[in-house]
Amino acid sequence: APTRAAEPVAVSVPAATGSATPGGYSKASPFATLLIGNRLLSLPGSQKEVRQFAFDTRGGELAYEAGDALGVWPANGSALVAEWLALTGLDPDEDVVLPDGGGIPLAEALRTRFDIARITPDLLRFVVARTGDRDLQRLLRPDNKDELAKWSWGRQAADVIGGFPVRASAAEWTGVLQRLRPRLYSISSSPLAHPGEVRLTVSVVRYANDLGRDRKGVCSSYLADCADDGPVQVFVQRSPHFRPPAGPATPMIMVGPGTGVAPFLGFLEDRRARGHTGPNWLFFGEQREATDFYHREDLEGFLASGHLDRLDVAFSRDQRNKVYVQDRMREHGPRLWRWLRDGAHFYVCGDAGRMARDVDLALHEIIAAHGGMDRESAAAYVRQMAGDRRYVRDVY
Repeated sequence: APTRAAEPVAVSVPAATGSATPGGYSKASPFATLLIGNRLLSLPGSQKEVRQFAFDTRGGELAYEAGDALGVWPANGSALVAEWLALTGLDPDEDVVLPDGGGIPLAEALRTRFDIARITPDLLRFVVARTGDRDLQRLLRPDNKDELAKWSWGRQAADVIGGFPVRASAAEWTGVLQRLRPRLYSISSSPLAHPGEVRLTVSVVRYANDLGRDRKGVCSSYLADCADDGPVQVFVQRSPHFRPPAGPATPMIMVGPGTGVAPFLGFLEDRRARGHTGPNWLFFGEQREATDFYHREDLEGFLASGHLDRLDVAFSRDQRNKVYVQDRMREHGPRLWRWLRDGAHFYVCGDAGRMARDVDLALHEIIAAHGGMDRESAAAYVRQMAGDRRYVRDVY
């Protein structure tokens, strides 16, 4: 999974990983917990599988705050491990030496220690060196990065060794495979509302690639299918700058399409628990209202109780012309500018590639149009918001 970054500027900067949280748990020394909730949020007919997961914090022993991320150490699925062993012809019971000097059976190492899904340049070079395949060699040239990315899309490492069979020892394979890494997910709860648990909102990745093989996201499918088999190793990634406003009366605007809505449930729970009275406004978007309105009951509950003042939604596939959260922002530009002028904090969570850029552009345009500013003045205003930590993003 990509690195998450909570940052107050318009470019992503990777957050530091592995720092210990109160209680001493960290990436290197994780908290062993149990999955106590696994609820499907998307409804039948959806193109996506989105779930809410909940983990036991043992009464807050795993400490976190609204806005933090949870790191999850995944394990590879048994089917993928079996496929790897079949493709390589290796003995699952053969002991392999790990980078830390310990030794465990190969099957267990492939399940819990090594990334056997991701296609890496090291893996491709390893295959080329042993097969001499010219097409693969050509893809590895520095001037073919785009072609390599296109070729790799949807494929996993097993597709490579299935297409380019290599005979190598277990030690050679484990020497070229990268270590399995944790994935970071926005926490979608507040410990003030749920003192004994921490919640996530996750899109589970499953697809058939163009080779006709079923593939899964390593960590999301681990959570959905396997995490209730035993302890899950987790840690809190602190996001000290991605927090609800400290001022009880400060207005808050949140833009969280798809699973980007996750942290804002925690924000709303946190403000309600603290008795904050500042107005709150959420922009949420997805494909279809009937199947993809995640956490609808919770959000409508916040509306009914007055803890959410405005909820503007954009369901892109429910009409001929696609509508996105940035379009809803522009529709309500005058009001959005008034909130900003009144000191509102502006938060964005979700896709860094496109959505965050589109929302940033809309924000600049709204400030220019309704604040009576030219382009440069609007850009300076946004920079000032970022400098004051009134404009913060959790993008990935």
